[in-house]
Amino acid sequence: MSVQSQAGLRALQRPSGAYAMVALDQREALRAMFAEHQPTPVTDQQVTEFKLQAVRALTPHASGVLVDRQFAWDRVVREDAVSPGCGLIAAADQFIAGPGEFVAESVIDEKMSPEQVKLQGAVAMKLLVIWRPDEPADKRLALVERFVQRCRRADLVSIIEPISRKPRDGRPWDWDAGVLSAANELGNCGADLYKAEMPLHAEGEEAAIRRICSVLTRTIASPWVVLSSGVKQDNFPRAVELACREGASGFLAGRAVWSGVIGSTDLQRALQEDAAARLCRLCEIVDQTVVR
Repeated sequence: MSVQSQAGLRALQRPSGAYAMVALDQREALRAMFAEHQPTPVTDQQVTEFKLQAVRALTPHASGVLVDRQFAWDRVVREDAVSPGCGLIAAADQFIAGPGEFVAESVIDEKMSPEQVKLQGAVAMKLLVIWRPDEPADKRLALVERFVQRCRRADLVSIIEPISRKPRDGRPWDWDAGVLSAANELGNCGADLYKAEMPLHAEGEEAAIRRICSVLTRTIASPWVVLSSGVKQDNFPRAVELACREGASGFLAGRAVWSGVIGSTDLQRALQEDAAARLCRLCEIVDQTVVR
């Protein structure tokens, strides 16, 4: 790892060395979440305003925040919305929808220039990668390699987020096996940080969850953190604790932090009393459990 990458990673860490990062790069999935709480169409402006309020409410407590171009990047930068001490992460991915999936494919967003986002204050970029058992590895490997090289040229931390998805050809499929296969394939491709799905969605026996987390630790060459998609909001603190006890370095999560405030009539108050409180509890957990 380069000196620049090490410095960038430190900018995303808490004083304890743990990562406590908030994801606010959800796009059409977030619009759908709002749609569950209102009869009228969810506008782009509504999604953007939520993201801005969340950035302002949560970044005083977070070690990093992930923001997308489609709804929030320009305004977050222009309005200097991120609290000092919180590292800014740019979403480098463009999502392509498919039947029944908000994100059926992910490609590099060419409009997000690494050099430009670096000048705008970013310390890292993140790329989501769809992993399917019936699709060739070569395409994914080439995508990650290109992303990592783009980040290195701009002295930015590279974060990859492999997501296990069902095959297109209808073959039998095991989601957890996909999480491990994605780590085997992409966990040693040069990325500075690996964002992993939570084994077993943190459901079931502690020993089984911890066993798979330990496999991820042995498989992934870089530090790794857990995401919260698919994990029940109230179960995520347990998920983070178990993962960190088996070698994870923290979390980069969205829904587990702020999904409970969607539809609130007093969003600012809900962000402070619910989302920020959940985030602070997660910060305490990683400070206590991440192995230095």
